[in-house]
Amino acid sequence: MKFEDAQAHWNARFAGDDYHFGTAPNVFLASQEKLLRPGMSALCVADGEGRNSVWLAKHGLRVTAFDISPVGVEKARRLAREAGVAVEYSLADIREWNWDAEQYDLVAVIFIQFLSPAERAKVFEGIARAVVPCGLLLVQGYRPRQVEYGTGGPPIPENLYTEALLREAFGHFEILHLAEHDDVLDEGPRHRGMSALIDLVARKPPKP
Repeated sequence: MKFEDAQAHWNARFAGDDYHFGTAPNVFLASQEKLLRPGMSALCVADGEGRNSVWLAKHGLRVTAFDISPVGVEKARRLAREAGVAVEYSLADIREWNWDAEQYDLVAVIFIQFLSPAERAKVFEGIARAVVPCGLLLVQGYRPRQVEYGTGGPPIPENLYTEALLREAFGHFEILHLAEHDDVLDEGPRHRGMSALIDLVARKPPKP
C-alpha cells in the first residue's frame, strides 16, 4: 500500500474521540511488566493512539514511539498529556524509519501485520538492529488461523506469524518465551473475541 493510501486508511480508523484499540496496554505487553526497569529506553513500533507507549512511560521508561497516522499520533500525545508522562512521538512510515539512528533497551512490536512478507523481512531486520546488546524484544501478533476467527487483523494469511517465521527472523536472539495460543481479546472494537495469537520475548546476545 502506498504511503498516502496507508495514511488515509489509518487516519480514518483513528478518527473520532474514542480510542480504537482502547487506552489500556496490550495484555501481552502488560504481562511482561517484571522485565521493566525505570530508566530503560524503549521504542514502540507503529504505536497508533499511544496505549502501549503511555503505559511504558508510566513505568519510568524513556519511550520513543512512531506511527504513520497524524490523527493517531495526536491522540497518543493527548493520552500522554492526560497521563502526565513524556513520550517522544514521531510521524513516520514504518518502511522508512531509521532503525540505525538509535538503539533501545526494549523494542515493542505489537500487531504490525499490515506489512507484506517482503516488507516485513526488511522491517524485522531493522528491528533486530535497533535492540541494544542484551536488550529485549517483545512481539505479539496473529497466527494464520486468525483468518478463520475474523476478530481482528488483516485477512491475509501470509502477513501473519508462525513460530517458524519468528524463529527464523530472530534466531540470533536468545528466545526467552515463544508461545502459540488461542485466547479472547478485548482491546477495542477491532481486537475483540477469540483470537489466534503468538507471543515472543527475546534477548539480544551481548557483543562478542
